[in-house]
Amino acid sequence: MTPLLLTLLAPLIGGLALALLRPLTLAGWLNLAVSALTLGGAVWLAWSVAVTGLIEGMSFRVDAFNVYLVVLTAFVGLTTSIFSRPYMRYVCSTGKLGTGSMRVYHSMYQAFMLTMLVALTTDNLGVLWVAIEGATLATVLLVSLYRTPEAVEAAWKYFILCGVGIALALFGTVLTYFAAQHAILPLSGVDGDPGAGLTWSVLYAHAAELDPTVMRIAFVFLLVGYGTKVGLVPMHQWLPDAHSEGPTPMSAVLSGLLLNVALYAVVRLKMLVDGSLAGTETPHLAGALLMGFGLVSFTVAGLFLHRQRDIKRIFSYSSIEHMGLMTFAFGLGGPLATFGALLHMLVHSLTKSAIFVTVGHATHIAGTQAIDGIRGLIRTQPAVGWSLLLGVVAIAGFPPFGVFTSEFLLLTATMQSQPWFTFALVSGLAIAFAGLFRHLHPMVYGPAPEGQLPVQANMLPVLLHLGLVLWLGLSIPDFLAIWLDRATQLITGTHLL
Repeated sequence: MTPLLLTLLAPLIGGLALALLRPLTLAGWLNLAVSALTLGGAVWLAWSVAVTGLIEGMSFRVDAFNVYLVVLTAFVGLTTSIFSRPYMRYVCSTGKLGTGSMRVYHSMYQAFMLTMLVALTTDNLGVLWVAIEGATLATVLLVSLYRTPEAVEAAWKYFILCGVGIALALFGTVLTYFAAQHAILPLSGVDGDPGAGLTWSVLYAHAAELDPTVMRIAFVFLLVGYGTKVGLVPMHQWLPDAHSEGPTPMSAVLSGLLLNVALYAVVRLKMLVDGSLAGTETPHLAGALLMGFGLVSFTVAGLFLHRQRDIKRIFSYSSIEHMGLMTFAFGLGGPLATFGALLHMLVHSLTKSAIFVTVGHATHIAGTQAIDGIRGLIRTQPAVGWSLLLGVVAIAGFPPFGVFTSEFLLLTATMQSQPWFTFALVSGLAIAFAGLFRHLHPMVYGPAPEGQLPVQANMLPVLLHLGLVLWLGLSIPDFLAIWLDRATQLITGTHLL
């Protein structure tokens, strides 16, 4: 448990220190150091899981499925901290933020990381709900950081929509506990612990004994509730506003990490429902619901890409599109689709967070987030222009980047098990491709406005992320393939490799 405690205590103590730190001259460096310590704990945790196969205790459980997301979360948290330090210093120099706002930013950044890591590692469905609600509260403060009317409106919209969603998820959690109390926890409960009815590992071991009717209803509430955090259509309206009005580092971790955590919760709960419905007339109900929500989200987001005028909003709709694709893949099920979805979670997070880092620098160069005002990046600052170009090429699914590999696996799995959906997926990918590149060309290659000057840019996170995505497109290393295969076996019961 030592590596797990290090992973969780680092952002907890660091967040408290950053909230109390005076003066704030070293806050950026402390935020970076805490993120580095969190990543160190996550890597140590991954090594321990690779050796033992499972770490559990104190209401925590770390296995092949969540440990790779823990490492991914800590890694993107660190690289975003590297970008965040000079970026937020520049924002302060413009007068948009004061000392109090910077204290809120740094402390809430670590609180956000802590809540996501707790949500990923807990074995208790109640703690999972609390952690995701905590992530909502932390990001509400980050979205409203600039205190402009638009930012406050976006924060309230985020709070209300996600608050309603998380309330529905709570009701679904209560129904799951109700099913456990009446099926596997009579009187004193399993081993005398009534709280075991919220313990995922206990529920999973006894999933076949859970009442199918109750679990059907529970999953509908859980899918809609946590699906709001995933950004599934039609519960997605908060996401574009939150991205466009909050600070860019928040957009990088929100799109690259929080959406993954919410989808992780949905998949964990789907595993319970699949076990409960295995002997009924509708054994694939949960998968069908995921496929339906995923396909609608994928299609609608691709179409909305064409209508955007704000650079951060266009990439937020790209996130909705890719989360819809992952949701569809997990609903499709089977080892190939699940392996592809797990890989897609990884490469999408790396690519999208790299894009938002680049977008942050691009908006500082142009002085605006409006797409029509961003022109000639490759002429003004080639590093930023090329990074944006390569990031969009990667997220659009061009070879040899890893997004192409994961999407190819998903298309192959669809053709094998549900071939009539193949045309819808290919059409959606083509629509999204057109929406991204119709906006990209003038921003990168258009004539640079007179007087446009380069800015101090930290491109190290972009190089790291896109380099890893390129590597995963050319060759998935053996340790990662084995890692994802173990997670696939845990979710589906079948190995792919």
